[in-house]
Amino acid sequence: MDIISKITHIIEPTVQDMGYDLVRVLFQGDDLNRTLQVMAERKDRQDMKVEDCEALSKAISALLDVEDPIERRYVLEVTSPGIDRPLIKAEDFERFAGHEFKLETLSPIDGRKRFKGRLLGLDSTKEKIKMNFEGQDIEIPLTLVGKAKLVLTDELIASFLKNK
Repeated sequence: MDIISKITHIIEPTVQDMGYDLVRVLFQGDDLNRTLQVMAERKDRQDMKVEDCEALSKAISALLDVEDPIERRYVLEVTSPGIDRPLIKAEDFERFAGHEFKLETLSPIDGRKRFKGRLLGLDSTKEKIKMNFEGQDIEIPLTLVGKAKLVLTDELIASFLKNK
């Protein structure tokens, strides 16, 4: 089990019990300046407040102190996904259908790895992302997705504000 999977396994039950969904766990930086970023959102989809991040940070820090899965020094950073959030789980691609997004694949598809277009959701098997790219509807297997995130647009901001 890699370190991210191990940390996720340790913290996810507590994060869930506290009323949050774990969005992403990520290590950033080099050996001298490592940051463990834990991104979470409220299950009720209300805005994350500083108090939410503080409570999660305390709980996660305590868990990691007990389990001690990380050998080197690091800084724990607990954040919300923000408006132009990363799309990680299959359900993210359905939840944010209709919005512009960027996607980078792990290997080239028709000679390219970067795509930007309108997210159309998932196919009926839930194994491929459907999107409109340069005027054409295409599908990209979820297994080939390296990174994906929403693009900050006026439409996305309006949708975010409407759902508050």
